[in-house]
This record gives sequence, C-alpha cells and structure tokens, in this order.
Amino acid sequence: LRHLILEEGHRSKLSFHLGATKMYEDLRKMFWWPGMKKDITEFVNAFLVCQKAKVEHQRPSGLLQPLSIAEWK
Repeated sequence: LRHLILEEGHRSKLSFHLGATKMYEDLRKMFWWPGMKKDITEFVNAFLVCQKAKVEHQRPSGLLQPLSIAEWK
C-alpha cells in the first residue's frame, strides 16, 4: 500500500518533481506511517528525472539586468 501511495504522489498531475520534502509535505496531509519521510526520500532519489530537476543541478539563470523605462509624457 505504501508503494502505491508513493507512486500516486509522484505521478500526480500536481507533482512536478519538486523533491522529497515537498512530496512529504503533500502526502502527510492524508497519510502517515513510521519512517514515511525516509521512504519518500529513498523513493524520490531512485528517479533520475527528480535528480535532474533539483535546483543544484540546474544552470544558474544569471544576474538580473536593469530595464529601461520610457519617460512618461
């Protein structure tokens, strides 16, 4: 049953590979079991797509650039 819950939480249309913490926060609203956070972390870590989506694996977006604002006439 736990594995089915994890799969559904991970495949949900509302899940965007946001990581184990977000998945845990979402699932704990409806479910709980001993070792749930550890189970979710291990489940998420097993998916390459989730690992690629992690912030530390993405390129930095760069510095913000000032926008020129036309003078009001």
